[in-house]
Amino acid sequence: MNLMEFNQSDRCDQFSCPERSVSPAVYILLYVCSAAVVLLTVCGNLLIIISVLHFKQLHTPTNMLLLSLAVSDFLIGALVMPSMLIWMIESCWILGIDFCICVMMIGYFLTSLSIYHIVLIAVDRYLALSNPFLYTNKISVRTMCTVVFSNWFVSMVYNLVLQYFNRNIINIAVCPGECFVVLNDLLSAIDLVVTFIFPLSVIIILYTRIFMIAKKHATAIRELNNHTRPKTQKITSYSMKSERKAAKVLSILVSVFLVCLLPYFIYSLLGNVIECELASFQKVMFVLYLNSTMNPVIYALFYPWFRRCVKLIINLQIFKSDSALIQVV
Repeated sequence: MNLMEFNQSDRCDQFSCPERSVSPAVYILLYVCSAAVVLLTVCGNLLIIISVLHFKQLHTPTNMLLLSLAVSDFLIGALVMPSMLIWMIESCWILGIDFCICVMMIGYFLTSLSIYHIVLIAVDRYLALSNPFLYTNKISVRTMCTVVFSNWFVSMVYNLVLQYFNRNIINIAVCPGECFVVLNDLLSAIDLVVTFIFPLSVIIILYTRIFMIAKKHATAIRELNNHTRPKTQKITSYSMKSERKAAKVLSILVSVFLVCLLPYFIYSLLGNVIECELASFQKVMFVLYLNSTMNPVIYALFYPWFRRCVKLIINLQIFKSDSALIQVV
């Protein structure tokens, strides 16, 4: 993930720290709201992590992807969002250069990781819908865990290599009270392809195919419903409906992610064309990270199993013996 390229010598003067113009009451309210957003992000994703890890019925390949995505969202809420919200409220980076580098590097790593989680979710749903029997036999929890760990490893290596080759150009531009990590033109172009154009193309292609397959399944289900069916056909119909519902919910998850992601990349692409404003950059970064807050809300709205798990966790039922075997789906 790259940041738009700034000309440090020409623009630093516009990034000096302004004096705070809001009243103390509003200032306190902003911090309270920010704390609530961070708390919702951390606690919401922690509930997903506990649910998938604890209840054995949720140990499925798809849920391993959701678990990994929740871990990355949890880390964004715990490590990145607090300092970004402080920066927005103060209109000034007050946490130092070293912390700036750490926060930006962690943020870009976790964001690129989340992008490829979304790609893997699209691949998973496509395989499950296109050939459900082959998917059941070939894609196991262990296989998906290997894929997830590989995704973390490759994303980490990619971001480290990117900054290694960028170290002698402009590694960090910190105007008075500001924090920006930038890439040169070549690395920016490479990063744009790797973290945006390629994954977005894969997501669009696969979900187009998923939509077409879902339509075929709907037609097949209607035909089955018009005839007296043996038990095996009923099971097939139920399986089709289940996979289509999962694909629908996950497509909502993907759509929300893309809506949060697009403003950042549009702003990055137009950064050298339009007048760069700090407030605009902070807003698109906030929208990008806000996706980590919204994912648990999506689960709560569309996944009954997640709502059941939350009740069991809040009621401390998970500490009872054999609670991991409770049927939540």
